[in-house]
Amino acid sequence: MPERKIRVLIAKPGLDGHDRGAKVIARALRDAGMEVIYTGLRQTPEMIAAAAAQEDVDVIGLSILSGAHNTLCPRLLELLREKQMEDVPVIIGGIIPEADIPGLKQVGIAAIFLPGTATQEIVDFIHKRVGPEAGKSA
Repeated sequence: MPERKIRVLIAKPGLDGHDRGAKVIARALRDAGMEVIYTGLRQTPEMIAAAAAQEDVDVIGLSILSGAHNTLCPRLLELLREKQMEDVPVIIGGIIPEADIPGLKQVGIAAIFLPGTATQEIVDFIHKRVGPEAGKSA
């Protein structure tokens, strides 16, 4: 059977209008052989959860520069639990104060990548976290 690519949803939640970083990460993940679905700017947690379910993704990546991570991330995780998608890791990148990181991890964020993180580190994390079974067709 042909191998199924790891599917990653990249989203820009909230009112932040800067998506250069999200696009850089999306390209890096594609270059690493992953299938990337980019939802675009100004997505609500409800829109992101619905897209993740519809696209049957293996990972959700959020790019947040607006400072709304302590509101948006818990809401998205709550919606994923309601959709029985709590096994889909959610990773975030962007401007996240160090003081907020423990709380985000406590609510279920799988990883937080701050500015300057090498794209290969993100690729490696996804491969390690998702594992080979997600990349295989059923």
